[in-house]
Amino acid sequence: MTIRQLTISDLRNLTSVSIKPSSEINIFYGLNGSGKTSILEAIHILGLARSFRTPKVKSVVQTGKDKYTIFGLMKDLHRQIPVGVSRSIHEDSIQIRISGNAIRSSAELAALLPLQIINPDTFKLLEGSPGLRRNFLDWGVFHVKHKDFLPVWKHMQMALKQRNSLIRHGRISGSELSIWTQAFSKYACQVDQLRQAYVEQLLPYFSKVLQELCKLDGIKINYYRGWDKDRDLDEVLEAGLSRDIQSGYTFYGPQRADLRVRIGNSNATEILSRGQLKLVVCALKLAQGYLLSEATDQKSIFLVDDLSSELDIPHRMALCHLLQKIESQVFITCVEKNALADCWLPETHYKMFHVKQGQVELVENPGRAGRQAKSLEIEHD
Repeated sequence: MTIRQLTISDLRNLTSVSIKPSSEINIFYGLNGSGKTSILEAIHILGLARSFRTPKVKSVVQTGKDKYTIFGLMKDLHRQIPVGVSRSIHEDSIQIRISGNAIRSSAELAALLPLQIINPDTFKLLEGSPGLRRNFLDWGVFHVKHKDFLPVWKHMQMALKQRNSLIRHGRISGSELSIWTQAFSKYACQVDQLRQAYVEQLLPYFSKVLQELCKLDGIKINYYRGWDKDRDLDEVLEAGLSRDIQSGYTFYGPQRADLRVRIGNSNATEILSRGQLKLVVCALKLAQGYLLSEATDQKSIFLVDDLSSELDIPHRMALCHLLQKIESQVFITCVEKNALADCWLPETHYKMFHVKQGQVELVENPGRAGRQAKSLEIEHD
């Protein structure tokens, strides 16, 4: 699925923008504050019904306006699907329409448009909380095993919520806690099995992409499921009940799962430079794109914000080449017009847009990417 038409109204400084992007590479350049990132933000809202910059709708809606509206015409080999998303500063919920039908769950939207974002915040994936890595992991399981994962994940979350409520209110006698504990354990084990299978699929792609991107040796990714790998969750929950009561929540389970990136016996964040950590995160994101493409009939859409300031030229070129090999639709921003002109494989056609004070103009005949594809040897950090 690709975006063939994008219309944005009253989102930040984008009053009225309408573009027909390429199904391959789209470059948006302009000064800081011109609206480049806001275009990526609009696409993110179109695919996930939320901004990656802020949860506050008033910050997203243009000053003096009541709501923003985003329209996208999606297309694959067989069909065209119109999608509309709007949100008012006076309403708590976001309005979603797919093919003219109102949609209540953003999950249906997310399944239609798998989005991967690479921006400065993305690089916190390894240094941030385990919750960020769980979200990364669940994105992959959701898209590769959508029909299997989403129902059991919802059931697990409901059982966990009920169990935690009983614990917090001291309602630990009788059968109710036992019923919800059993339900939580059942669905938790199913979620764990799906996550574990996904990680096993992902790791070969990650190793291959990382070698092409920066050739870092000795990196290992271990999946921690949230409790002792040698014990059943039922046993762990029973043994840890007193701790749960004391803390007021369920301590062990998939809600504490993590991906641990290590070099030898050390956390990778303690060994690698910030530049190397960024490349590892890029490799993880790209690996998910490759796996999704080969495991399903879908391709990710990549949103890459301000790549030029995050990576040096050789690694920038390597990342662009890998993005092309996935054959995904890419939306990428930079400040200078020619910052990415030579980063693409030979004979690649792309669309370039100049963003200035909230206006977006297609640059006619920007040229062919990588006319002679400069051969740059990647320098290691």
